[in-house]
Amino acid sequence: MIIGVPQEVKNNEFRVGLTPGNVRGLCKQGHSVLVQRGAGAQIGLSDESYRIAGATLINSAAEVYSKSEMIVKVKEPQPQECAMLREEQILFTYLHLAPDPAQTQALINSGASCIAYETVTSMNGALPLLAPMSEVAGRMSIQAAASHLEKTHGGLGVLMAGVPGVAPAKVVILGGGVVGRNALQMAVGIGADVCIFDRDIERLRQIDALYGNRVRTFYSDPLLVEREVCTADAVIGAVLLPGAAAPKLVTHDMVRKMQPGSVVVDVAIDQGGCFETSKPTIHADPTFLVDGVIHYCVANMPGAVARTSTFALTNATYPFVEVLANRGVIKALSINHHLRNGLSVHRGMLTSEPVAQAQRLDFVSAEELLTA
Repeated sequence: MIIGVPQEVKNNEFRVGLTPGNVRGLCKQGHSVLVQRGAGAQIGLSDESYRIAGATLINSAAEVYSKSEMIVKVKEPQPQECAMLREEQILFTYLHLAPDPAQTQALINSGASCIAYETVTSMNGALPLLAPMSEVAGRMSIQAAASHLEKTHGGLGVLMAGVPGVAPAKVVILGGGVVGRNALQMAVGIGADVCIFDRDIERLRQIDALYGNRVRTFYSDPLLVEREVCTADAVIGAVLLPGAAAPKLVTHDMVRKMQPGSVVVDVAIDQGGCFETSKPTIHADPTFLVDGVIHYCVANMPGAVARTSTFALTNATYPFVEVLANRGVIKALSINHHLRNGLSVHRGMLTSEPVAQAQRLDFVSAEELLTA
């Protein structure tokens, strides 16, 4: 199979879909890999390292797309990239379609088979291709909150750890999944006053057993959420419904009651965000104010630590790339139901029920398509 790796084009996105080590592994199995020149240069993965690994270097994204049977990338394709996809091509990347009707329609129109990293599953029901970036984003969320609480960034002027005689910042984390637990680890390590919400009692028990009275755990009751959010210095939105739009747990009225200069970090922004007041931002302009509250809603947070993120991501995605390359999309999806769970669009048809529900569209399940 001919596999293409284009350079990412989203604002300040320096991750890359395959590393030179991945390229070598694919080439040893008889596949060809086309890498756009400069795709990994910003994170120390030179064109020469890809060439030595066996890749063919390509000057333009258009040529990568036109010559490749499968495109492996990181972020959802931008409009100009969707336009370069074609029928029977495979796209393997993050998609986050639920809040993005325009991208959904563009991928349907392309005729390609589009598999979303974020909904591929594992044997225990986890999301193994989302987890590495959720770990990164969760840890970064506390860095972002701590930084923007500083007065020089417009914040309250609060040190998250506090000092002897002065209370630490109050941090509220909404969601105890991978993002939330990694945010919790960082916040506790810094010394913040932390509480975390989730709807899974067993998960809250696990957190309590690990952290004891260093963390307050709450079942996600709307009244409790409002009480804690309105008195918080920083709120981390870490809610995930796989493949679906994030629920709006924090209303505009709740934000209005927060103290001016407090910070919200919406890690769920890729799926539409869990604050009513959220809208996507970019690394070059990461924040905006609503009623004096700083909103940090960067949709590709791990892109800021692109080298770490690239290796963490490709460690997880590469085995699935191998399966797709070695067996082709139909056979790979037929024998691997975990990969099949990632199929969002296939040859002009939407195959994701959560996306269909979010956008009120018709869909056909992957099982129906593959057995037809």
